[in-house]
Amino acid sequence: MQKFVIVLAAGNGTRMKSKLYKVLHPVCGLPMVQHVVNAAKETKADKIVTIVGAGSDQVKELLAGQSDFALQEKQLGTGDAVLAAKDLLSNQAGLTLVTTGDTPLFTGETFNNLFKYHEEQKNAATVLTAKAPDPFGYGRIIRDAQGHVERIVEQKDGNAEELAVDEINTGVFCFDNQKLFHALSKVTCDNAQGEYYLTDVLEILRNEGEAVGAYKMADFSQCLGVNDRVNLSIATKLMQKRINEKHMRNGVTFIDPDHTYIDIDVEIGQDTVIEPGVIIKGNTTIGSDCLITSGSRIIDSKIGDHVTVTSSTIEKSEMEHNTDIGPNSHLRPQSLIKTGAHIGNFVEVKKAEVGVNTKVGHLTYIGDATLGKEINVGCGTIFSNYDGVHKHHTYVGDYSFVGAGSTLIAPIKVADHAFIAADSTITKDVDKYDMAIARGRQVNKPDYWFKLPVAENGEEGEQK
Repeated sequence: MQKFVIVLAAGNGTRMKSKLYKVLHPVCGLPMVQHVVNAAKETKADKIVTIVGAGSDQVKELLAGQSDFALQEKQLGTGDAVLAAKDLLSNQAGLTLVTTGDTPLFTGETFNNLFKYHEEQKNAATVLTAKAPDPFGYGRIIRDAQGHVERIVEQKDGNAEELAVDEINTGVFCFDNQKLFHALSKVTCDNAQGEYYLTDVLEILRNEGEAVGAYKMADFSQCLGVNDRVNLSIATKLMQKRINEKHMRNGVTFIDPDHTYIDIDVEIGQDTVIEPGVIIKGNTTIGSDCLITSGSRIIDSKIGDHVTVTSSTIEKSEMEHNTDIGPNSHLRPQSLIKTGAHIGNFVEVKKAEVGVNTKVGHLTYIGDATLGKEINVGCGTIFSNYDGVHKHHTYVGDYSFVGAGSTLIAPIKVADHAFIAADSTITKDVDKYDMAIARGRQVNKPDYWFKLPVAENGEEGEQK
């Protein structure tokens, strides 16, 4: 049997007080609506249709190739929103799941369970429900004496008895597709909101003698809808907990998981230890047996096995196996730290390759450069790559030595086994086995002290 998923994503989200379209607000590295579509994909749906509103080009761009789209021109309620998919789905036989784009915590497993229950019960409509600790604001599930779903009552339309019910509508439904669109044609806006409620479809189908059921899920937290920044923070915290627990079950140690922030697409190997205050974002992979210490931030990067990152920032870069960095260093985009290399404290690397077993101890900037293997770069070295108009490249060959306080002014090439004397400013290529010295010759001025107004003993210096 064919399966379809409709994602309602047309709401303006005025309570978010943001220029960003509501369902595009991120939760742990993905826009909310992407989380929902990812869960929908896990059902192996034959078609996903996202209902969008005016100004939703960014949603279409995000989900291009993952979903079809239908436009809800005016915000007239959830029933009207689903009806926008009529041209795409109404003639299709099969099952349709309807969910919302601002509920990022639903899982593919939950959606699959709903499809399965609906099909087994041979229902025309099945609502996904949960028991709420505080049901305020949710539609209440009203059952008859036999426990069958009779109708759903919205918060603003319920009486005291109905609002005392703690079983709530999660906003997710499964329908016989053709019966859904048949019933939608009969929905009216005779309610406190003046809107066309999708929930009215259940009562219409029941009155026509169709089977209407409810599948109660155990995890209420999944149905959290994000309507403002407070909800967004709660959803993010719940997602973080889910992500961190998954990694811990897979063999990763979190010293303090409540204060460790990992995006959903991050991969981490076994026996890696993550300290508190670490942020790992985007498409990052971290190998096994690593240590990531407090204050580190890693974004869209690849970290090999046996790597130590000490309170440092890594962006769109790669550290191969058995490397280390920090504390307080920064890999800017397109940096590659090769096997065994050491990046010490207060080092910045940008668009550069640091070769196998090369050591860059501290207080150094390496930009637009290729460093070979087994090089030692002394403290305070600067790779001067920018002439004010263009960026230029520097090459340093294998087994070379760069003395402390040196400045290498690109474009230059330092050959293998070359030496650069400390405090040199290098503007020309250096040949193999050569030493380059580029600094002023030291000159000592005898008895200079006595030329000063005050000598060491506090008395005036002797005039010479």
